[in-house]
Amino acid sequence: MRVVVALGGNALLRRGQPLTAENQRANAAIAAEALARLVNGGHEVVIAHGNGPQVGLLALQGEAYNADELYPLDVLGAETEGMIGYLIEQELANRLPRDRGIATLLTQVEVAAADPAFQQPTKPVGPVYTQRDAEAMARQHGWSIAPDGGGYRRVVASPAPVDILELDVIALLLREGVIPICAGGGGIPVVRRDDGSYGGVEAVIDKDATSALLARCLNADALLLLTDVDAVQVDFGTPAARRIRRVSAGTLDDMTFAAGSMAPKIAAARDFVARTGGMAAIGRLEDALLLLNGRAGTRIEAGAKGECAYYWREPR
Repeated sequence: MRVVVALGGNALLRRGQPLTAENQRANAAIAAEALARLVNGGHEVVIAHGNGPQVGLLALQGEAYNADELYPLDVLGAETEGMIGYLIEQELANRLPRDRGIATLLTQVEVAAADPAFQQPTKPVGPVYTQRDAEAMARQHGWSIAPDGGGYRRVVASPAPVDILELDVIALLLREGVIPICAGGGGIPVVRRDDGSYGGVEAVIDKDATSALLARCLNADALLLLTDVDAVQVDFGTPAARRIRRVSAGTLDDMTFAAGSMAPKIAAARDFVARTGGMAAIGRLEDALLLLNGRAGTRIEAGAKGECAYYWREPR
């Protein structure tokens, strides 16, 4: 099977861990173990990944260096694609035969300049500030800011991906038997100018949305959205909470999920399945092969609305 695998932020950073090189390396090794099982199982694998913590760290480092010369988000995205791709590529290569090709590809993803998201920035990036400091940074740099926990953060647009500029290169790598690591962090956000050229923009594209687009464009059989929870839950955080084992894409329309965490994954999975008739699954990074085989996590399938809603509870 051709499988697009979207690694969540936990691929390089577990919840509560400091963002050190050592921690990222250790977690890349865990991700590589799961990916190697897919490859050794005979599957054709394409790897995408998140980059939220890493972009935040680079933004903080840039501010400490010179707050008047902050690098734009498209450049920070490119930097993190290279760094994260390097770690995953090396750790995966250490677990596969030496003649198995792996390539990290900086990936530009086009967004529409007229996307309404540019008028309503919602995606938090970078460090948490006091309200006073956040307002000062907003005046200095023209940022939008919003409350985040006990402080304030910069918020940027999160436009929808419309095209993957390096898609032909990714397809070429696959034809040559190379495992591509691409579209990191949702891809480097670019817009097409009136003269047909491209330029970067201040935005962050949702990684799961780009992964679903990538899977569709590559005619993938499956999309795996890997995170640090074992399955999707309904009534999350209540005594009635139960995990979904299987569900049809249409049935998801009547369910509500947390906007900042599970909802983007559900939307991406539903979009891929509804448009292609393929299979999507959401679950733990370590369970990647089990997810593909339907033995763990939440499996989203094509089917009529109301079909395939099977649940299981946490063992007591």
